[in-house]
This record gives sequence, structure tokens and C-alpha cells, in this order.
Amino acid sequence: MDLQHLVEHVRARRDGVVTTVGPGGEPQAAYVELTATERGEIVFDARASSRKIANLRQDARVAIVVGGRDGTTLQCEGLADVPTDLDRQRCAAAYARDLPEYEASLSDPGIVLVRVRLTWARYADHRTDPAVIEVVVGAGVSAASGPRA
Repeated sequence: MDLQHLVEHVRARRDGVVTTVGPGGEPQAAYVELTATERGEIVFDARASSRKIANLRQDARVAIVVGGRDGTTLQCEGLADVPTDLDRQRCAAAYARDLPEYEASLSDPGIVLVRVRLTWARYADHRTDPAVIEVVVGAGVSAASGPRA
């Protein structure tokens, strides 16, 4: 799978589970609505007071799983931040375009926009036998990032 297919997959599914690192090193997962920018960054919003935002301020590492219901999954790892200035504008435009029902949250001071720059991603299609499993390559995501279980 290349970067363009990753973007299309995320935009078509529109939701997933984001896992952050809790204060004691434990995983903490949350279901979120999400999208992807043209650059392959995953974008979602969250309450500024949420534990996922508190976690990301301490440790930017995240894992994300997109899909599952249709027999396909996209597993990702990356570094999250709260983009500012032109990066925020770009990420907000993608979010508003793909998730228009949540556009109002972009102007809510209690909500922050989160961007995840991927370091590794793997796509799996279990609708075939044998399953198709591919590492995603492009824009910071590469097979050289190493295999994952």
C-alpha cells in the first residue's frame, strides 16, 4: 500500500481507536472520528481536558487502528502534536472537509486538533485467503521503519 491508498482508506473509514501512553506507562485507548491529510497525517479532535491530550503532552507516541468492520485494518504508529499556524490551518481544512458534522468543534476553545505524523503503518485485508498484509510506504512511513507483530 502506498501513501495515497492510506489516505483514501482513512478517509473512507472515518473512525478508529487511538492509544496513548498513560502516566504510569500503561496504554489508554479511545475511539475517535478521524481523517487524513494529503501528506498522510492522521487528524482528530479531542477535549483539551481529556486524558489523551494530557498523555500526549507527556509522551507523543501513539498507536492507531483504523477499520475492522469490513475485514480490513490499518495499524499505525506515530508521533502526535497539536499543530499551530499554517499546519493547523491545513489539518483543520482536511478535518472540516471530511468530517463536516464536527466542523464547529474547530472553533471551540475546549477542543484541540491533534495531528499524528506516522512512523510506521501496515494494512491488512482479511477478506481474502490468504490475507493480504502490506507495510505502507511514503511520507515518513517506510518499510525501513521495521516489522511489527
